[in-house]
Amino acid sequence: METVLAFIIIFGALVFFHEFGHFLFAKRAGILVREFAIGMGPKILGITKGETIYTLRLLPIGGYVRMAGEDMDTIHLQAGHRIGVLLNKDGQATKIIMNQKAMYPDILLMEVEEADLEKELYIKGYDEEDKFVRIEVARDAVVEENGRETILAPYERQFDSKSLGHRFMTILAGPLFNFILAFFIFTAIGLMQGIPTNEPVITEVTEDSPAAEAGLQNGDLVKEIDGKSIASWNELVESVQDNAGNPLPFEVERGGETLDFTITPEVSEESPEKVGVIGVLYRSPLEKDFLGSFAYGAEQTVFWFKEIFRLLGMLVTGQFTIDALSGPVGIYKTTEEVAKYGIFTLMSWAGMLSINLGIMNLLPLPALDGGRLMFFIIEGIRGKPVDRQKEGMVHFVGIMLLMLLMIVVTWNDIQKFFF
Repeated sequence: METVLAFIIIFGALVFFHEFGHFLFAKRAGILVREFAIGMGPKILGITKGETIYTLRLLPIGGYVRMAGEDMDTIHLQAGHRIGVLLNKDGQATKIIMNQKAMYPDILLMEVEEADLEKELYIKGYDEEDKFVRIEVARDAVVEENGRETILAPYERQFDSKSLGHRFMTILAGPLFNFILAFFIFTAIGLMQGIPTNEPVITEVTEDSPAAEAGLQNGDLVKEIDGKSIASWNELVESVQDNAGNPLPFEVERGGETLDFTITPEVSEESPEKVGVIGVLYRSPLEKDFLGSFAYGAEQTVFWFKEIFRLLGMLVTGQFTIDALSGPVGIYKTTEEVAKYGIFTLMSWAGMLSINLGIMNLLPLPALDGGRLMFFIIEGIRGKPVDRQKEGMVHFVGIMLLMLLMIVVTWNDIQKFFF
């Protein structure tokens, strides 16, 4: 149960902040947001506030923000439709009832001849007395069909009516908020646990390693490698990893005395990149630093951003296979293992996942945020949008391919972890 709760909380938080980014920028742009959903599949809970319904859905594997003007959202009144209309004191339609048997007091029944519910907002037709009427439609009118009410969305409230900049930022905001969430998670770790000093002090020298053979000892402070000053443990690691098989001069401080060693990093057998290792371990002491925690949050966010991009590059170049990818099942099992090491390790895992989600959504693939951003970039270059039907077809094919990839990855995860 602890693992299930940890998985739901982490995944829910990542999805919530991602969708909240879309939601917030859509609202700022004046777009009507019909639904803010956490989860996918059947609705468990729904609360309507203002013009938006906030829903919790069964499967905790995603979410969405449904904006006015998207596919299947437009309301059409065709000639010959028989409808009922409720009017306000100014004679404007505030509710349009379609396929509704129940009658309202003071309802106006009519047969539609012509209607525009997006731009000019009117309905023309014949009433029960066969008299031709034109009715203006209120901008906040509601359309009721089979007991379900939908708020009318004038064209200026729809996604496609907004400027290219507003649309671009509304879509970009989802991944952007994932990076912001990661920053706050890592900052919170620094504030609560403390931040590592990151000094290049060797905590432990492993037996029969290049470092042990050269004479390094626990507690040695590395000052220089190959003539270059070393100020942090990260710089030490980079110098060693980049010089597998090359002799490196080390300058070390031990008990106030400066000592010189020459160490040749050996190739790591565990890394697919053939990086150098010398056989030393590092456990940095932690210190409380309020302002330093924010710097630590930014450093960790940038570090994992670069690291995930590096791993993604390895996947593209064939250094990793598709078997190395993990889906929800793999993330769940990894969360189970990470949770054993405490809340701060679990928080770090959540921060890394948030960055990973942001980067994956920025990939220029159909159906992802990055794919939609790519179409906006093309629109900016061409000076006009791509045909919506063609774009919709590209996204549809992308969704099908992503679903196929998800099935393959999930099946691999099931085989890997359970068989």
